[in-house]
Amino acid sequence: MSDADAPRTANPAELRARAAHLDAADPLAAYTAHFVPGDDLVAYLDGNSLGRPVASLPAALDGFVRTQWAGRLIRGWDELWLTRPRELGDRIGAACLGAASGQTIVADSTTVLIFKLLRAAIADQQAVDAKRDELIVLADEFPTDRYIVERLADDHGLTVRWVDAALDAGITPGLAAEVVGPRTIVALFSGVAYRSAWWADMAEVTRVVQAAGARVVWDCSHAVGSVPLELDAWGVDYAVGCSYKYLNGGPGAPAWAYVAERHHASLRNPIPGWLGAAKPFSMTEGYSPAPGVGSLVSGTPPILNMVALAEMVTLIESAGMAAIREKSIALTSYAIELVDALIPGATVSTPRDPARRGSHLTIDHPNSAVAVQRLWAGGVIPDFRHPSGVRIGLSPLSTSFAEVERGIRALADALS
Repeated sequence: MSDADAPRTANPAELRARAAHLDAADPLAAYTAHFVPGDDLVAYLDGNSLGRPVASLPAALDGFVRTQWAGRLIRGWDELWLTRPRELGDRIGAACLGAASGQTIVADSTTVLIFKLLRAAIADQQAVDAKRDELIVLADEFPTDRYIVERLADDHGLTVRWVDAALDAGITPGLAAEVVGPRTIVALFSGVAYRSAWWADMAEVTRVVQAAGARVVWDCSHAVGSVPLELDAWGVDYAVGCSYKYLNGGPGAPAWAYVAERHHASLRNPIPGWLGAAKPFSMTEGYSPAPGVGSLVSGTPPILNMVALAEMVTLIESAGMAAIREKSIALTSYAIELVDALIPGATVSTPRDPARRGSHLTIDHPNSAVAVQRLWAGGVIPDFRHPSGVRIGLSPLSTSFAEVERGIRALADALS
């Protein structure tokens, strides 16, 4: 979108006409019909917290219950379900992560998988160099990530090195270079920052961390499905992400984990479980892990929850991440232009450079908390982030330009 196309007016009719023009020119516009609409929604601007359900999901769930669950019952495990975490992981890897098969698996929650990967990295690194005793994380990282790092440091006598980043930014190669060194075991960073939407230069940050002899775990919860990832090409060690944001897996949907093939031989799951064993039904004494990334499985895979996730992965495979990313840039750029035109008292605490921006933006304003409460009551759904941020999440396949226009115009009214 060029500067000449930017909104220049606060006139509602002209704003609506402009949004309609953008929707008419959108090659992915038809995909919005593939999602279940909310009964009372005016604008859903929180797709980076919980994605809408895919319209094909009710039939898919009904088919699963009737044909697989009721139809096959316990036979479903041997016939269908035991391989599903790997199969769906491979599809996510191919469609969203730039990952060859055999490196991605669906299991557990993001929290549990972050713990598993960090603990495995610590054990692996200290087996080679016991002098390494530092973990690295941003001071403003998502709470779960910080909590796990702090607990692991406390449990294993390690030190946490905190990295400070600007409010509208995140980790950079320069910041990483300032803190990594011969004592670093592993760094945990977000590919796209949960508050600012800063999309890190993941390839270069990975190179900087690895050059110091350390490893990096990327939390891709706000990146997967919104920005194109190339984990294999970037030499990433480990990655993890949820599936209920841009992957639309629904509340409580399982997360996924990526482990580069070069680390499979030394990968040690700190929570061994029977379905991560090489022969889970032998019931023999002692634990022998399944080969490769399959050893990260602990308990029973959440098969029912994978149905929704698989429906969205099918849409992503159809649209392609390149087109999704192009629309993401267009949506967020349009939203920023609307904020500039309609909310002059707000601060956009998100990169204006689209190359460094994910698919959401944060608008800081002193009236944010009260405004979000008003908006929710009226069917406009962004979310609030302490202390003064309104976060606008624009999921490319399910969000129209008209919806963005309605939402930002309502936000301007609520903030005033």
